[in-house]
Amino acid sequence: MQVLLVNQNEVARLLPMSECIDAMAGALETLSRGGAILPLRTVMRLPDGKNAFAVMPAFMESPHVMGVKSVSIFPGNHGTALDSHQGAVLLFDTGNGSVLAVMDASSITAIRTAAVSAVATRALSRSDASELAILGSAVQARTHLEAMLLVRPIERVRVWSRHADSARSFVEAARSRHAVAIETCDSASAAVDGAHIICTTTASREPVLAGEWVGPGAHINAVGASAVSSRELDSNAVARARLFVDRRESALNESGDFLIPRGEGSIDDTHILAEIGEVLLGRHPGRESRDEVTLFKSLGLAIEDLAAAHHIYHKAMSSGAGVRVELGGGRD
Repeated sequence: MQVLLVNQNEVARLLPMSECIDAMAGALETLSRGGAILPLRTVMRLPDGKNAFAVMPAFMESPHVMGVKSVSIFPGNHGTALDSHQGAVLLFDTGNGSVLAVMDASSITAIRTAAVSAVATRALSRSDASELAILGSAVQARTHLEAMLLVRPIERVRVWSRHADSARSFVEAARSRHAVAIETCDSASAAVDGAHIICTTTASREPVLAGEWVGPGAHINAVGASAVSSRELDSNAVARARLFVDRRESALNESGDFLIPRGEGSIDDTHILAEIGEVLLGRHPGRESRDEVTLFKSLGLAIEDLAAAHHIYHKAMSSGAGVRVELGGGRD
C-alpha cells in the first residue's frame, strides 16, 4: 500500500493561509453540527515534568476523514532551531482503514491554529478593527500576523515578548514580508493599549494579559495555553469578556484560562456562550455591541489537523507533490 509523505516545506506550500481559513470554518461547523467523533486528547507527561507527548484522534463526516496527530511538546525548544511542537499527522482511509498519508505536524499546527483564530476574528471582532497587538514572538506570532491581515484591515501592529531580542527579530522579519506599520513595545500593557484585536501566542504558564488593560470593543484570541495548569489571561480578563471556544468539552476539561478563574469563583460554566462553530451556523449572534469585549479561547482540535491534512492530501495527489512510499497493510 502506497503512503503519501508530505514534509514541512510542502505543507506550507500546499496549505496557504487563505485556503486554510476556509477549511477551518468548515471543520468547526461540522463539529457544532454533531458531525465529528472527537475524544479528548491524551497527554503523557515525561519524567522531567517539563515535556510531554500528546495523541489527538478524530473522525469527521465532512470532509469524510479520520486520523490522528501525534506530537511532542518541548517548551524548552523556544529560541532554538527546533519547534516546541513536533510530530506527524496521519490520515486514514475511512473505507478500508489503510494509511493514506503522513504529514509534518509542526507546520500544520502553526498554520491551522492561526487560521482558526482568523475564523473567530472574522466572526467576533469589529469589522473596522485596525489595531493589532501580538503577545509573543515565536511561530504562532508569525502565523497569527499573517492570518489577522487577511481578515481585518490592520494598519498598525504592536508586539511584545518577554524575550526582547526575539521580538525585535520578529518585527524585522515581519516588516520585510508585510506592508503594515509594526513595532515592538517594552511592556505587554503598552502593546495592548488601544488594540482592537489582541492575540496571546506565548508559552507562559502565568498570565501575560490583564483585564484592566483591555479596551472597550476589543477582541482577544487566546491560543498559547493548552493545559489545565497554564493560562495567558488573568481572571479579570476572562470574567469581563464574552467567551467563545473551539469546543465546550475541551474547554471544560483542558483550559487553564477557563478552569482557573472558575475555580476562583470568578465565572461558572455558563460563561461559555457558544462554540465558534455555533456562531458560524447562526445559532448564536456572536458580538452584540460595538463596545463589548469578546474572547476566543482556542485549545486546538484534532479535527482542525485532519481538515488541513485532507486539504493537503487532495492537492498533493492532483499535483504530484510529496513522496509515495510502500508501507504495507496488505494481507500476506
